[in-house]
Amino acid sequence: MHHNSDNNPEAVITQHFLIRGHVQGVGYRWSMVQAAQQRAVQGWVRNRRDGSVEALVRGPADAVQSLLDWAHQGPPHARVDAVSASAVAGPAEALSGFVQKDTV
Repeated sequence: MHHNSDNNPEAVITQHFLIRGHVQGVGYRWSMVQAAQQRAVQGWVRNRRDGSVEALVRGPADAVQSLLDWAHQGPPHARVDAVSASAVAGPAEALSGFVQKDTV
């Protein structure tokens, strides 16, 4: 069952998230890994030196949207000021599971 409809919640999409606010040192990445695993999406999350957190998320559209909704809230001690999500072409790297990556 493969569909290319944008309206299909099961279509696999890849999005890049950029999360700004007080999102480092509050368990944000660890919590996102947990949230992503619960939703069975693939990808990675990492801190950036400018204080933001970025993530690459690949999975069914409804699961990616669900994680994006989570990202706006984050873990209890985070303060999320802004989240931007942009569609990206399929990642060049193979994704397996959802992992934390080194700060860039």
